[in-house]
Amino acid sequence: MAFPRPRPARAELPRQRVQTLQCGQGAVRAARFNADGNYCLTCGSDKTLKLWNPHKGTALRTYQGHGYEVLDAAGSFDNSQICSGGADKAVALWDVTTGQVVRKYRGHAGKVNCVQFNEEATVIVSGSIDSTVRCWDCRSRRPDPIQVLDEAKDGISSVKLSAYEILTGSVDGRVRRYDLRTGQLCSDYIGSPITSVCFSKDGQCVLAASLDSTLRLLDKDTGELLGEYTGHRSTTYRLDCVLNELDTHVGCASEDGHVYFWDLVEGSLALSLPVGQGVVQSLAFHPRLSCLLVATQGQVTLWREDTFQPEG
Repeated sequence: MAFPRPRPARAELPRQRVQTLQCGQGAVRAARFNADGNYCLTCGSDKTLKLWNPHKGTALRTYQGHGYEVLDAAGSFDNSQICSGGADKAVALWDVTTGQVVRKYRGHAGKVNCVQFNEEATVIVSGSIDSTVRCWDCRSRRPDPIQVLDEAKDGISSVKLSAYEILTGSVDGRVRRYDLRTGQLCSDYIGSPITSVCFSKDGQCVLAASLDSTLRLLDKDTGELLGEYTGHRSTTYRLDCVLNELDTHVGCASEDGHVYFWDLVEGSLALSLPVGQGVVQSLAFHPRLSCLLVATQGQVTLWREDTFQPEG
């Protein structure tokens, strides 16, 4: 006879500020954890990209090569490469160790809002204000994309990848999911410009943030609306949404200087975290820990659960 599994411990949300990174990059446009959550990248309006150990508060390297502000970045699974996109319409592939640009991909007609690696870091997927998603082969020398997804009627604000899917959010109010195994496109109409999308950890749901100050949780396969979360303010800026490491809470940046978390199932507001003045520009949740990165103005703060004891 099999015993039932013990119930998982109640998720703790990050409430205490444990590090503040003064980035020195102008406004920080995005903050992103790497694949294992040990490091993070910050994208600056001063055209630079910086690599940090946010847990110790140390800057490790600065990457210079974009011609205008950097809007998004991602690290490869083995931490050897970084991809980034910027307002100079370029997608850059960097060598982490040397700090040099390995390749620059040009083909977008407008600024590149979002970039992601596929699982093996052989392809970079980029989304742009020019309404297209482009897929670039990191291994070949060809300058043109291997695929262009141009179904969107307005700018692409957010791109996420799973093992076989590309998920996009667009200003035209639609969440699109491309299944690369079957070649199918699924589209869900939200009605308000989408600012951010993400998959749940179990791959069953999609979370979408939009400019009507609402987060929506959708069933990935049917498009059924599973939950709506309100209370934050999102009317003007491209703000990130996240799920915590256990998929128990959904979170969103806000234009009022707070980060909000809701219980995923109940829909009730679980936490309103005051992080700074003005708009919270970017959010990233650690893949395994109750640990949150928040970018406001020129700094990034790291938040942990109340029971966390900093070393030393």
